[in-house]
Amino acid sequence: MSERSNSSNEGANLMVRRPRKSKVSGRSSKRYWSGNVTRQSNALDLESKVFKSGNPHRIALSLKRSAERSRRRKGTPYQSAMSMLNFYINRAGRRLSGKEKSVLERAKPELRKAFGRH
Repeated sequence: MSERSNSSNEGANLMVRRPRKSKVSGRSSKRYWSGNVTRQSNALDLESKVFKSGNPHRIALSLKRSAERSRRRKGTPYQSAMSMLNFYINRAGRRLSGKEKSVLERAKPELRKAFGRH
Protein backbone atom coordinates (compact mmCIF):
# COMPACT_ATOMS: atom_id res chain seq x y z
CA MET A 1 0.00 0.00 0.00
CA SER A 2 2.79 2.40 0.76
CA GLU A 3 4.30 1.72 -2.66
CA ARG A 4 1.07 2.79 -4.28
CA SER A 5 0.85 6.13 -2.48
CA ASN A 6 4.53 6.72 -3.25
CA SER A 7 4.03 6.22 -6.99
CA SER A 8 0.99 8.52 -7.07
CA ASN A 9 2.97 11.24 -5.29
CA GLU A 10 5.76 10.92 -7.82
CA GLY A 11 3.26 11.40 -10.66
CA ALA A 12 1.92 14.53 -9.01
CA ASN A 13 5.42 15.96 -8.80
CA LEU A 14 5.98 15.39 -12.52
CA MET A 15 3.12 17.62 -13.56
CA VAL A 16 4.43 20.94 -14.77
CA ARG A 17 2.37 24.05 -15.21
CA ARG A 18 2.81 25.93 -18.42
CA PRO A 19 2.78 29.71 -18.33
CA ARG A 20 -0.52 31.13 -19.49
CA LYS A 21 -0.69 32.92 -22.77
CA SER A 22 -2.29 36.32 -22.86
CA LYS A 23 -5.88 36.10 -24.04
CA VAL A 24 -5.79 39.52 -25.66
CA SER A 25 -2.41 39.72 -27.37
CA GLY A 26 -2.54 36.93 -29.94
CA ARG A 27 -6.16 37.07 -31.03
CA SER A 28 -7.83 39.06 -33.72
CA SER A 29 -10.97 40.94 -32.77
CA LYS A 30 -12.69 39.24 -35.72
CA ARG A 31 -12.62 35.93 -33.83
CA TYR A 32 -14.95 37.02 -31.05
CA TRP A 33 -18.67 36.45 -31.60
CA SER A 34 -19.43 39.43 -29.41
CA GLY A 35 -17.51 41.72 -31.76
CA ASN A 36 -19.69 40.53 -34.60
CA VAL A 37 -22.82 41.32 -32.62
CA THR A 38 -21.61 44.83 -31.94
CA ARG A 39 -20.69 45.39 -35.60
CA GLN A 40 -23.59 43.57 -37.25
CA SER A 41 -26.43 43.42 -34.75
CA ASN A 42 -29.61 42.00 -36.17
CA ALA A 43 -31.67 43.96 -33.67
CA LEU A 44 -30.37 47.51 -34.04
CA ASP A 45 -28.72 49.41 -36.86
CA LEU A 46 -26.18 51.29 -34.78
CA GLU A 47 -24.48 54.48 -35.77
CA SER A 48 -20.83 53.93 -36.64
CA LYS A 49 -18.57 54.14 -33.57
CA VAL A 50 -21.46 55.19 -31.32
CA PHE A 51 -19.77 53.74 -28.23
CA LYS A 52 -16.55 55.65 -28.89
CA SER A 53 -18.25 59.01 -28.34
CA GLY A 54 -17.14 60.77 -25.18
CA ASN A 55 -20.61 62.18 -24.60
CA PRO A 56 -23.06 59.98 -22.60
CA HIS A 57 -26.07 62.02 -23.77
CA ARG A 58 -25.10 61.56 -27.40
CA ILE A 59 -24.63 57.80 -26.92
CA ALA A 60 -28.06 57.54 -25.27
CA LEU A 61 -29.81 59.51 -28.02
CA SER A 62 -28.13 57.48 -30.73
CA LEU A 63 -29.17 54.19 -29.10
CA LYS A 64 -32.71 55.50 -28.66
CA ARG A 65 -32.92 56.55 -32.30
CA SER A 66 -31.60 53.18 -33.50
CA ALA A 67 -33.95 51.21 -31.24
CA GLU A 68 -37.03 53.18 -32.27
CA ARG A 69 -36.25 52.84 -35.99
CA SER A 70 -35.60 49.11 -35.82
CA ARG A 71 -38.37 46.71 -36.79
CA ARG A 72 -36.28 43.64 -35.99
CA ARG A 73 -36.11 43.99 -32.23
CA LYS A 74 -37.84 41.55 -29.90
CA GLY A 75 -38.58 43.82 -26.94
CA THR A 76 -39.48 47.47 -26.49
CA PRO A 77 -37.15 50.13 -27.88
CA TYR A 78 -36.01 50.90 -24.32
CA GLN A 79 -35.14 47.25 -23.64
CA SER A 80 -33.24 46.94 -26.91
CA ALA A 81 -31.24 50.11 -26.37
CA MET A 82 -30.34 49.31 -22.76
CA SER A 83 -29.48 45.71 -23.68
CA MET A 84 -27.09 46.82 -26.39
CA LEU A 85 -25.42 49.31 -24.05
CA ASN A 86 -25.01 46.68 -21.31
CA PHE A 87 -23.85 44.11 -23.84
CA TYR A 88 -21.10 46.44 -25.05
CA ILE A 89 -19.98 47.34 -21.52
CA ASN A 90 -19.85 43.69 -20.46
CA ARG A 91 -18.15 42.40 -23.59
CA ALA A 92 -15.56 45.16 -23.88
CA GLY A 93 -14.43 44.22 -20.38
CA ARG A 94 -10.80 44.89 -19.60
CA ARG A 95 -10.19 46.68 -22.89
CA LEU A 96 -12.14 49.71 -21.67
CA SER A 97 -10.21 52.42 -19.91
CA GLY A 98 -11.67 53.84 -16.72
CA LYS A 99 -12.74 56.96 -18.58
CA GLU A 100 -14.48 55.01 -21.36
CA LYS A 101 -16.32 52.79 -18.90
CA SER A 102 -17.38 55.82 -16.88
CA VAL A 103 -18.83 57.49 -20.00
CA LEU A 104 -20.76 54.33 -20.90
CA GLU A 105 -22.05 53.90 -17.33
CA ARG A 106 -23.24 57.54 -17.35
CA ALA A 107 -25.07 56.82 -20.62
CA LYS A 108 -27.45 54.48 -18.74
CA PRO A 109 -29.25 57.19 -16.73
CA GLU A 110 -29.21 59.37 -19.85
CA LEU A 111 -30.94 56.59 -21.74
CA ARG A 112 -33.53 56.25 -18.97
CA LYS A 113 -34.19 60.01 -19.18
CA ALA A 114 -34.45 59.89 -22.97
CA PHE A 115 -37.17 57.25 -22.69
CA GLY A 116 -38.90 59.07 -19.82
CA ARG A 117 -38.05 56.38 -17.25
CA HIS A 118 -36.44 58.33 -14.43
